[in-house]
Amino acid sequence: MEAEEWGRRIRAFRKLKGYTQAELANSLGVSLSILGEIERGNRIPSEKIVQSVSETLGISVDELIKFNNN
Repeated sequence: MEAEEWGRRIRAFRKLKGYTQAELANSLGVSLSILGEIERGNRIPSEKIVQSVSETLGISVDELIKFNNN
């Protein structure tokens, strides 16, 4: 999956779950700028970040990968 797709999906789930960028970044233990780069599609998230996003937002990694993937 490309960086832009990861970013769109993470941003969509973050908003769906009611997190601000700052709140999610803090929960993940990453800087706001790193999360911003990921959401803008300028950076591919590491496997650790993907796992942390899924745990923090209460979704499975599969849901994150398949979200809006028709």
